[in-house]
Amino acid sequence: QVQLVESGGGLVQPGGSLRLSCAASGFTLDYYAIGWFRQAPGKEREGVLCMDSSDGSTYYADSVKGRFTISRDNAKNTMYLQMNSLKPEDTAVYYCATREAPSYCSGYGPVQYDYWGQGTQVTVAS
Repeated sequence: QVQLVESGGGLVQPGGSLRLSCAASGFTLDYYAIGWFRQAPGKEREGVLCMDSSDGSTYYADSVKGRFTISRDNAKNTMYLQMNSLKPEDTAVYYCATREAPSYCSGYGPVQYDYWGQGTQVTVAS
């Protein structure tokens, strides 16, 4: 059974950091593009970051450049989103997702993702 399970969300003060994890089961992440998305209250879901099967990363959201990074640990079959210098506008439900084809990110938008996690809430507030 294919499954993505996120963890690591919570409440953090502005300027703080969080690391989200997304553990995959039922398939291996190695050959997939992996992505992180978020949806703030009253807004549409937006792509945040993508990492391709060669571990090159592409930002979907300019607002997180220099603050968020994406990574994966193939041995643990887990992907991560490291979020630093968090701002109140980063408050959202964050989702991980994977895409089998294409497995590259550059020049290809946040579409055609096959599997999705259930989401984890991130709240940035003092």
